[in-house]
Amino acid sequence: MEEKKDKTVEKTSTRRDFLKKAAVTTAGAAAAVSTIGAPAVHAKKTYTWRMVTTWPPHFPVFGEAADKLAEWVDVMSQGRLKIQVYGGGELVPPLQAFDAVSQGMVEMGHGASYYWAGKSPATQFFAQVPFGMNAQQMTAWIYGGGGLKVWEELYAKFNLVPFPVGNSGVQMGGWFNKEINSINDYKGLKMRIPGLGGKVIAKAGGSAVLSAGGEIYTNLERGVIDATEWVGPYHDYLMGFHKVAKYYYYPGWHEPGLNLEMFVNKSKFDALPKDLQEIIRAAAYRSHWFEFAEFESKNVEYLNKLVNEENVKLKAFPDQVLKDLKKLSGEVLQEVVESDADSRKVWDSYSAFRKKVSQWSEVTEQAYAKTFDM
Repeated sequence: MEEKKDKTVEKTSTRRDFLKKAAVTTAGAAAAVSTIGAPAVHAKKTYTWRMVTTWPPHFPVFGEAADKLAEWVDVMSQGRLKIQVYGGGELVPPLQAFDAVSQGMVEMGHGASYYWAGKSPATQFFAQVPFGMNAQQMTAWIYGGGGLKVWEELYAKFNLVPFPVGNSGVQMGGWFNKEINSINDYKGLKMRIPGLGGKVIAKAGGSAVLSAGGEIYTNLERGVIDATEWVGPYHDYLMGFHKVAKYYYYPGWHEPGLNLEMFVNKSKFDALPKDLQEIIRAAAYRSHWFEFAEFESKNVEYLNKLVNEENVKLKAFPDQVLKDLKKLSGEVLQEVVESDADSRKVWDSYSAFRKKVSQWSEVTEQAYAKTFDM
C-alpha cells in the first residue's frame, strides 16, 4: 500500500514538473512572438509619396517609365510604399520639380539633370556631355567608376538623393531647314537645343533657344526657329517634325548618351525603413535598363518609317563640321570647369573614367564595329 502511494506521489510530482516546464516554454514562445511581432507591426506601416516629372503625363518611354517605377515599388513593397506620379504642370511646373523635391513639397522627381544647370552647372555632367560617353560607358561610370558617389555628394547639398533611371542612347543630330555643309552654316541659326550643346551652338555663332516640347512644332513651322533637336526617331516621328523640316541629321554629338534621373528628398528617404530604401534602388535600376531597351528597339523601327514611308532626307554631318563642333565643345567644357569648383570635381571623375573606358572600347566595341562592313 505504501509503495502504491509513493508511485502516485511520484506521478503527481512528474506532472507538476511537466506543467511548469510547459508554462515556461509557453511564456518563452509568447515572448518570442511578441518580439517578432514588433517589427511586423512596424513593417505594415504604409507611405504615400508623390513624384513630379518634367515630362507630359504618361509621355512615351520617359513618362511611362516613371509610371512603371511607381508600379514596381508598389508590388515589391506589397503596398507599403505607394507613389502617385504627376506629369509636368499637373502639380508643379516641369522645371520647378528640382526645387519642389529639394524643399520637401513632394518626395520624388523625375527628369534630366541638365535642367538644373541654373542651380549648379555641375548637374549637367550627369545628363550628357557633347562628344562624351555613350549610354554603356555612362552607366559604367555611374555604377562602377565612382560617378554615383560624386553625384550623391553634389545633390546632398540640395537635400536630394539621385538615381539613374534610363538612357536614350546616342540621339539624332536634329531637324534642319537648311543643309549644314560647314561650321559657318551655324552662324545666325536659331536652334532649339538645351544644356552644354546649346552653348556650343552659341559659340559657333548660332542662337540656342529653349522652348517647351509642345511649342517646338509650331515654332519650327512658323520659322521662329530654324532647327531643333529632340530625342530620336520614335519621339521625333510622334512629334511630326518630318512634316515641317527638310533634313534629318546624325549623329547626336550633343547628346551621345542622355542619362535620365530620379531624385528623392534626402530627409524623407533617410527616414524610410532600410528595405523600402533598397526597393526604391532596385526599381530605379530596373527602370534604367527598361528605358534604354525601349529607346533602342523603337528608334530603329521608326527610323525605317521616317526614311522608307515619309521619305525623310537622312544626312550625316560632314566630318569637318563634327571636328569643328568637337573643338568648340572642348572650349565650352573648359570654361564651365574653370568657373565652378563642383564642375571641376565632377569633370575630373568623368574625364578620368572616360579615358580608361575609351582605351577598352578601342579593342572591343570599336574594333568589333569595323567587322560589320567586312
